[in-house]
Formats: sequence, C-alpha cells, structure tokens
Amino acid sequence: MTRANSLEHLSRTIAIMPDFFDNLRRSYVDVSIDESGINTAEFLEASEGLVSMFDLIGSAAFSVVQKDMTGNVKKIRDRQLAHPSTSMTLESLVENEVKEKNRTATQGLLWLTRGLSFTAAALRRNVDNSAEELSTSFTKAYESTLRKHHSMLVRPVFSLAMKACPYRKDFYEKLGSDQAKVQQQLQQWLGALEKIVASLNVFYEKTQYGKGL
Repeated sequence: MTRANSLEHLSRTIAIMPDFFDNLRRSYVDVSIDESGINTAEFLEASEGLVSMFDLIGSAAFSVVQKDMTGNVKKIRDRQLAHPSTSMTLESLVENEVKEKNRTATQGLLWLTRGLSFTAAALRRNVDNSAEELSTSFTKAYESTLRKHHSMLVRPVFSLAMKACPYRKDFYEKLGSDQAKVQQQLQQWLGALEKIVASLNVFYEKTQYGKGL
C-alpha cells in the first residue's frame, strides 16, 4: 500500500469511528424518570459512561475525580444489588436505606450528585462560551460547586486536576470527528444530566437526608 493510499485509508477509518456518545452503553437521555423517581440501574449505567469521559481528558491528575465518582457508584450499586425490590429508583433506595438507619448509599448518591453537578456546570460553561478553554471552565465550575464541600487538604488536589485539562479543541476532537453531530449529542446529553442533577438536589433539600454528610 502506498503512502497516499495509507493516508486515505486512515482518513476513512477515522471518519467512520463512532464518537464518544455513540459508544456509551447508556446516555442520560435514556434514563427513565417518572413520578416514582429516577431509575437506579439506568442512572448508574449512564454515570459510568460519564466517568469514562475523563479518560478523554488524558491527565493522571483527573484520576482522583474518577476514583471518587467510581467509589460512589459502587456504594449505590451495592445497595441496589442487596435490596433490588426497594431500590428500583434512586429515591426509593435512599428512603428505604434511611429507614434502616444506614446512609452508605445515601452518602454515595449525594457525593456522586455533587460530582455530576460539577461536571455538568463545567461542560455547560464551556459549551456556552466557545472561546473559553476547558481548564478555565472546570476551575470556575469547581469553585461554584465542589470546593465548598472539600477540606483544605483536598482542594489543592482538585485544583491541580483542573489546570491539567487539555486544550478545548483537542477535547472536542476526541468526542468525535463530526463536530456538528458532537455538539448536538453533547447538548442533549448535558440537558438530560442537568435535569437529573436538579431533581436529585431538590430531593435531598426536601428530605434533608443528606444533612451532615
């Protein structure tokens, strides 16, 4: 194969590669929400997809963010697997756990919600400000969301991670080669994530189940 043919083949391969959102096992768009609450299994699957987004950032500094989110997903899933009939929705899972005077998964969901709120705020800021670099968007989002919940020892670790963000252009290219499609999918995914985060925040505020956590 000649060099020209090789480059042409590579170009075609890149063009047909599925983008990040096509590769997700489940998007937040496909998480069921009704009067009983947010579907637990679907939410966890979609959240695992969000955690994998940090792989695209490609910085070891973000491993602390991924580890925190993954640990909280596990707390929720452990509760779901142990009590499937009372954990169909996130709300019922928490309500039934609290009745047992146990708040392991309740705490896990609260902190996961905080992490999702941070991620959603960062991406929303970056999407709405086309000239802003990712490091600025994530830093500003951290200051307005997670920072107030972190100790003086944890804050510098997260601040370092924010500064390690890739350039905006590189990140979006990793999401997919068709940027028009990427933007459309990102807007839909992000809108669904924001709706879920808002619902969970209202739930915790109304019930006070997260008080002291």
